[in-house]
Amino acid sequence: MEKEVRTRFAPSPTGYMHIGNLRTALYTYLLTKSKGGKFILRIEDTDQERYVEGATDVIFKTMKDTGLIHDEGPDIGGEYGPYVQSQRREIYKEYAEKLVELGGAYYCFCTKERLDDLREKQEAAKVPTRYDGLCSRLTKAEVEAKLAAGEPYVIRQKMPRYGKTTFHDEVFGNISVENAILDDNVLLKADGLPTYNFANVIDDHLMHITHIIRGSEYLSSTPKYNLLYEAFGWEIPTYIHVSPVMRDATKKLSKRDGDASYEDFIKKGYLKEAIVNYIALLGWSPGGDREKYTLEELIDIFDIKGISKSPAIFDENKLAWLNGEYIRELSEEEFHEKALPWYEGVITNPNIDLREVSRLLQKRCEKLSDIPEQVDFFDSLPEYDIDMYTHKKMKTNPENSLVSLERAYEALEKVEDWTFDNIHDTLISLVSELGVKNGVVLWPVRVAVSGKAFTPGGGVEIAYILGKDETLKRIKIGIEKLK
Repeated sequence: MEKEVRTRFAPSPTGYMHIGNLRTALYTYLLTKSKGGKFILRIEDTDQERYVEGATDVIFKTMKDTGLIHDEGPDIGGEYGPYVQSQRREIYKEYAEKLVELGGAYYCFCTKERLDDLREKQEAAKVPTRYDGLCSRLTKAEVEAKLAAGEPYVIRQKMPRYGKTTFHDEVFGNISVENAILDDNVLLKADGLPTYNFANVIDDHLMHITHIIRGSEYLSSTPKYNLLYEAFGWEIPTYIHVSPVMRDATKKLSKRDGDASYEDFIKKGYLKEAIVNYIALLGWSPGGDREKYTLEELIDIFDIKGISKSPAIFDENKLAWLNGEYIRELSEEEFHEKALPWYEGVITNPNIDLREVSRLLQKRCEKLSDIPEQVDFFDSLPEYDIDMYTHKKMKTNPENSLVSLERAYEALEKVEDWTFDNIHDTLISLVSELGVKNGVVLWPVRVAVSGKAFTPGGGVEIAYILGKDETLKRIKIGIEKLK
């Protein structure tokens, strides 16, 4: 019988969900669900200096929002808890002491002053800075005496000095490291809390994790993890390391630039479905040209063979295009509900029918944050220059635009029932009467009613939403400008 696939997503509560972390969570979730396994959420909070209040709630919320629902975790429990590392302190102490007995670790009583002095000497000699193994040479009696005297200590991993450690990664293949370059890292700190390198190995084993997906920055640490597994005599999980998500060829995504976290993109008006879809294809390919997938479809087709070794470039233009595709698939009601918060403070005129504005916008909107800039003219006509009436393609200039606006004003003033069709038919009749192309009339009307060169709809749609009085008022302003 094939072993059940068990994976974990183990973020640190440091403030926000980085896009790279969310992609790792997504790949981990997709792998698990494609194999019918269990997806575990574990909070790795042993680095208390980086802990941010409320960050765990951000993790829970992001996972729920994106549909990456865990089977075991801090909020729902499970048979291998607790699922928060700071609540597992005694477990790590027990296994660190057991590793000492097995010969894979040792007590280190070196003071901070000695370690600082050692580092300074190594830096001056231009040799790699690492612990010199002094305490690994203490006799059992010396160690027991120091422990009995209550001397502060850490527990360090005892690295082999010769040979190589080799591990297999599903993306990068076989990787070998000379043991001589490995440092005797601290496993258990003086405060009794484990380091990340130790805690994640203990937890992964005790939680029966079979597959580990994490960033390629952990490739260099993996030999240390394998030596721990081997020292305990435990089975080594399957490793899948993924390359980073980059802003461009040289620069990583950064919080400062507002493009690093899931929350950043939600605030920019992207839909969660589009974000999940897009990051799934950042460094993984299902093959073929298709680019739009639901989460369920991604589960069906996910295969780790499609993961690339190369860093993935985050192209926000591509995300915006994909987001636009998702926006156009929403029902009118769904889009209107999502658009409403973006109208607040931008359209305050109670006479404007916001549902009609939404109907106009949905086909022309790539992300929700585009909305304020596209609709601000509904509230009040912005200042604009008469140069906007000159349009080469529409064959307009200030002179013929004046004629068009004067005649449009006269014609529209006579429209009694202010419907879209009546406005449209009136202006098209005027085009025919003047013997000109459509643009010669419609472009000046569009500029006059919006004061903008780019609008979510044409002059007819805008005039219909503005209403008869406001439309005529704005056309009159346009006429005065052109005289």
